Amino acid sequence: MLHVDRYRKNPVVDYPEREWPGKEIEKAPVWCSVDLRDGNQALIDPMVVDEKVEFFEYLVKLGFKEIEVGFPAASQIEFDFLRQLIERKLIPDDVKVQVLTQCREELLDKTFASIEGCSQAIVHIYNSTSTLQRDVVFGKSREEIIQIAVDGTRMVKERAAKFPGKIILEYSPESFTGTELDFALEICTAVQREWGPTAENPMIINLPSTVEMNTPNVYADQIEWMNKHFENRESIILSVHPHNDRGTGVASAELALLAGADRVEGTLFGNGERTGNVDILNIAYNMFSQGVDPKLAIEHINESIEIYERCCKIPIHPRHPYAGKLVFTAFSGSHQDAINKGIHALKERGSAIWQVPYLPIDPADIGREYEPIVRINSQSGKGGVAFIMDTYFGFKLPKSMHREFAAVIQKISEGQGEVAPTQIMDAFREEYLNKKEPIHFRKLHVEDLGDKEDKAFDTSVVVTYTNAGVEKEFTAVGNGPLDAVLRGLKQELHCDVKILDYQEHALQSGEGSQAAAYIHLLDADTGRVTYGVGVSSNITRASVRGVFSAINRLQIG
Repeated sequence: MLHVDRYRKNPVVDYPEREWPGKEIEKAPVWCSVDLRDGNQALIDPMVVDEKVEFFEYLVKLGFKEIEVGFPAASQIEFDFLRQLIERKLIPDDVKVQVLTQCREELLDKTFASIEGCSQAIVHIYNSTSTLQRDVVFGKSREEIIQIAVDGTRMVKERAAKFPGKIILEYSPESFTGTELDFALEICTAVQREWGPTAENPMIINLPSTVEMNTPNVYADQIEWMNKHFENRESIILSVHPHNDRGTGVASAELALLAGADRVEGTLFGNGERTGNVDILNIAYNMFSQGVDPKLAIEHINESIEIYERCCKIPIHPRHPYAGKLVFTAFSGSHQDAINKGIHALKERGSAIWQVPYLPIDPADIGREYEPIVRINSQSGKGGVAFIMDTYFGFKLPKSMHREFAAVIQKISEGQGEVAPTQIMDAFREEYLNKKEPIHFRKLHVEDLGDKEDKAFDTSVVVTYTNAGVEKEFTAVGNGPLDAVLRGLKQELHCDVKILDYQEHALQSGEGSQAAAYIHLLDADTGRVTYGVGVSSNITRASVRGVFSAINRLQIG
């Protein structure tokens, strides 16, 4: 039995004057990676110091200017890691490291010892403010909870005054989403007044969705309400730290940006407690897809995947936004056809703007150019098979041939599942290019008879071929080499075949390139039609091979 009656809706905000629904994201926020603290503490096998150093350097390479490096007062490994960053001079001048701590004298002393020698640092303090935690965890009143925050701020302020570098305070009312808005504002304002930030030296107020408790629009209402009610708003950097308990962390962060947030804390690919932190790369790629510069170097997603999977020991899901192996892959026949047509239209129009159905961004723009966009299985259609033949092997199959060859691949996929591009090409060779029985074209001699009024035909051909292994030869005339060959074959094989369509194209550019010819042939005696394909460096020879291929597929001879 599903015990729905055990649960109650979380309260929403009565805020009809909201303005965020009419806004758009127009610029990147300040990004703060918490991979090395919030993300690392959620790992089954946390990173060792060397892995943390490597990950830190990669975050710097991506362009993060604020990186939470750990909780140095709570773990010797995290303390030692931070000391390595400072002593090895691995922190660039424009990057701020952030350290988390609870506000107890001994913890603050160790925290400040960990950042000694650092030119600038963010000291992040927090205490839980939610109605539930005040009741069942701390058993304290609002006033007592506020006093904890103010006392902690005062202790940081005293130590910051003696610190030779610059200290930026960050305060988080933990469990903000479960805190009454008036109380959240009251405690943040108390901390703000104690610290005394200015527009020139602002503090960070971080409003975390510690546990995602409602739909993203409710979080946006909470953020906008706080944003509009802060004292001296210019002295505050408004930060959000969304978690993903309801699976809507990215939406919560994006709506929070519309609601006035300046800064986002999160992790690469969303690693973190429970269902994770917000996925910063997901948000950044979303911005990129809308033409907004995310201010992060996200061109090489495979590199990000490699270091993340190796250091965090967590695999990326194949359907993970942007990063998953299958996210730019279409199995559906209708999707494949639309992608194929979209890419061809893009090339033909020479447009600088990316517009391809089912592909919100060009995979090549984020380093995915070597991975298949279209993959073939039993759900695939004719457009997908044609796309593979063109993209991988240069064969631009005539549209009326798509269904015929797709049926060949469909049979293979029904037996084994996904069909690799190499298998598709092997089937193409077997069905068309190597179709040499019972008749096999050997040699062709063409003679131009001249353009004389007294001659009905202008071309003579001599064709050598084998039929069931027996070598034969015929001479025929016609209006061009292909017509002459077809007339000769009709007489030789006692059949009535007609060319319905003929197409050709170069397979590759440059000297010595080959051409492909596609012959759509009708057997008038039976009404059957099929395609034949020939390839040669000589287009006439390619066309003749295509005729022989088609006749063999029609089983004439």
